[in-house]
Amino acid sequence: MNTMTEVVYKKVLVAEDSSVIQNLLKKILLFENCKITSAKNGKSVLDKFESEDYDLVIMDINLPLLDGLSATKQIRSGKTKKANIPIIGISGNAKNLPVSEFFEAGMNEYMQKPLDYDKLIELVKKYTDKHQ
Repeated sequence: MNTMTEVVYKKVLVAEDSSVIQNLLKKILLFENCKITSAKNGKSVLDKFESEDYDLVIMDINLPLLDGLSATKQIRSGKTKKANIPIIGISGNAKNLPVSEFFEAGMNEYMQKPLDYDKLIELVKKYTDKHQ
């Protein structure tokens, strides 16, 4: 009997224009068997989302070219099952948007920066474990 268990990587698309936060997320989520694809602006998020399948999106709100709320709305308006992907919104919320706007855009969760990484890992597990 083969005792080697194959690691199943979860594919996470991280939409974040800060290289520092991207690198932190990469390091932290690697321990959770996540393979990270990074996008630094909203247009890039949509391109990458269309060209590959992911288990989860972590979406910053304040992205260049196309903000995270607009990118989320476009993902949700898709006609395929990909449109139902879990999306965790993250933001320093500089615009002081009411939290309801994040959920109205279609995000499953919202986290305020600075990020509580333990809570983020909990959410990543919550949304990716059921996809296996």
